[in-house]
Amino acid sequence: MLSYLHAFHAGNFADVQKHAALTLALTMMQAKKTAIACFDTHAGSALYDLTSERARKTAEADAGIHRLWSLRGQLNSPDWQPMVKLLGGLNKGSGTLSLYPGSPAWFANLGRPGDSITTFELHPTEGRHLETWGAESGVRVLNEDGLKGLLKCLPPAQPRLLTLIDPSYEVKDDYDLVAKTLAQAWKKCRHGVYLIWYPILTSGLQQPLIAGVEGSGVRKVLRSEVMLEQPPERGMVGSGMLVINPPWGFDQRLSDMLAELEGEARLGVSATLTWLVPE
Repeated sequence: MLSYLHAFHAGNFADVQKHAALTLALTMMQAKKTAIACFDTHAGSALYDLTSERARKTAEADAGIHRLWSLRGQLNSPDWQPMVKLLGGLNKGSGTLSLYPGSPAWFANLGRPGDSITTFELHPTEGRHLETWGAESGVRVLNEDGLKGLLKCLPPAQPRLLTLIDPSYEVKDDYDLVAKTLAQAWKKCRHGVYLIWYPILTSGLQQPLIAGVEGSGVRKVLRSEVMLEQPPERGMVGSGMLVINPPWGFDQRLSDMLAELEGEARLGVSATLTWLVPE
């Protein structure tokens, strides 16, 4: 099934959490000069037009990145600044945000010379957009299953690894498959930093993923969740991130960032951060 298009959801509250964790992990890892191999298993189109018909149909960005952007002058954590700076650069000369970067664009814009970026995308429409963008951005684009593709690429040539795994989960088996793929990837590259996004649903479908990771033998797993204070009756009521091998101090810094999203005057979420599996 390949019906999911992220353009309907780009810049929503889940993207804010996901890309906050991604940019924080990447910038913290870049404190060391050694090169990083970056992998994005479900890359999407790289850039999204928040004024498009698809984006305006759901208007999810209004309660997500648009709200964060309007509060940018009030954010206390300096770790928001890489996101704010990149968004400002992409939307130069406009008072509002019209372009929003997907995860490949966060990798590409924040990456250094020597860092490699490999992206995977199976959806034909998304894949074509990604290929066009990747040819201009120096990003490797592979039109294949990202979970299988990641395992074929490990261990990387570079000394360090940062991987984002964020399928749409439109196929229910993905929850179990992601947990199994992580376990295999971790065995191939135990020092790698892995970020796994998952939706928190009224149905509880995400639980096999959580349980699978918890029982996989993988160590040092941080669990971050943001919950909508006014959730819908059905569907996604929150957003979760599992971070395996986070850099030292990442937990407190991410907690400080997400605390600034809490409350009705901000993004209308509550945030929690715990260790699913200790070191």
